[in-house]
Amino acid sequence: MEQDVAVSSGAIRAKNHTAKWLTEVFQPPVVVTLQLLISPLAGDGFPETIGYGALAALFVCVLPLAVLLVLVRLGKVTDHHVSDRKQRAPVLLMALGCIALGLLVLGAVDAPKSVIAMVLAVVGGVAVLTVVSPFWKMSGHAAAVSCAAVVSVLMLGAAWTPLLLLVPAVSWSRVVLRAHSLAQVVAGSLFGGVVMAGIWWVLQGWLVG
Repeated sequence: MEQDVAVSSGAIRAKNHTAKWLTEVFQPPVVVTLQLLISPLAGDGFPETIGYGALAALFVCVLPLAVLLVLVRLGKVTDHHVSDRKQRAPVLLMALGCIALGLLVLGAVDAPKSVIAMVLAVVGGVAVLTVVSPFWKMSGHAAAVSCAAVVSVLMLGAAWTPLLLLVPAVSWSRVVLRAHSLAQVVAGSLFGGVVMAGIWWVLQGWLVG
């Protein structure tokens, strides 16, 4: 009996550890940064243009994350995942401000249209999450990884289809950690993979194609 309890406890710890690992490794700032870094691939001049993707990531991911960590340290926000639903809208508005500044800088340096299209797709996603967050905690993790996976397949080809397996894996981690309900991760996955990736697809065809 005691052995069964020990095995069960070990399995639960292993499950929680795996869920925490997936949540941290594939958190939105990390995923979106990688997505922006590869965004110049959709245009001409890569890899010389990768610097523009890095510049976009600075304003879209690094700067908002830095501000968020300061807010967490000051006690204004619970944690870097912004677990408290009421705190999400102000944090997302801060992120939108950083992204808007980034778009101005990218325009000033004549960044590739493929990078601009990716940033605008992110803007669309963050804007919707800002509106929804005060009422319902749709999963930003699921939205980010779903968008990145779908965009990667559309941009790089069918060989990258296994990336789609990250969507259920990350969604599972958020449910295990009780950060979201099943409905919230499903909604986030569909929003990222269909709406955000769709915005990118339309803008890509319009701005680049």
